Amino acid sequence: MAVATEINSSSDQLATELVSIVGADAVLTETEALRPFECDGLTAYRELPLMVVLPSSISQVQDVMKACSRRKVPVVTRGAGTGLSGGALPLPNGVLLSLTRMNNILEIDAAARTARVQPGVTNLSISDAVRHLGFYYAPDPSSQIACSIGGNVAENSGGVHCLKYGLTVHNILQLKVVTVDGQLMTVGSEGLDSPGFDLLALMTGSEGMLGVVV
Repeated sequence: MAVATEINSSSDQLATELVSIVGADAVLTETEALRPFECDGLTAYRELPLMVVLPSSISQVQDVMKACSRRKVPVVTRGAGTGLSGGALPLPNGVLLSLTRMNNILEIDAAARTARVQPGVTNLSISDAVRHLGFYYAPDPSSQIACSIGGNVAENSGGVHCLKYGLTVHNILQLKVVTVDGQLMTVGSEGLDSPGFDLLALMTGSEGMLGVVV
């Protein structure tokens, strides 16, 4: 009983700290609210997380990661939850970090044929935003109407178009990533090549094991 009480107290303290970071409406702890997050597209495996946190900015993601790292609480990052590999399966003693509220297209550069977007933006939203320019976002998994760019990066997603245009890793130039201890780093560059190790390729397809794509 003493152990259970200690765990519950620690969980309550973490929830209180996370509420101070993202707001009460962005921290879910009730079973009914957690249920939609118990699995991704691989529904054969289900697990309720300790809590779900829905940040809306990079700084909030950093602060959430710092808080969880300090308390040694594991974090699983979730995009739209359409993946079929179980990559967004929660841990019962961990926080599920959902990035769906970070869903803005920040910049479109028609001349460079690039877009800068937040991780919660869907593939189809990007194609819709540039259709009037005669462009579209090439990687096209069957869930492109719902799947998010952050999830695409985590899984290195592709579709029929990948036979011609390659996978996600072949269609991105630069990523911002928050590390497990809340540090913000940039990998890749605005050019086709960047000096040093190819950390962009390392991060793409790593399923959130190396950091949170923001």
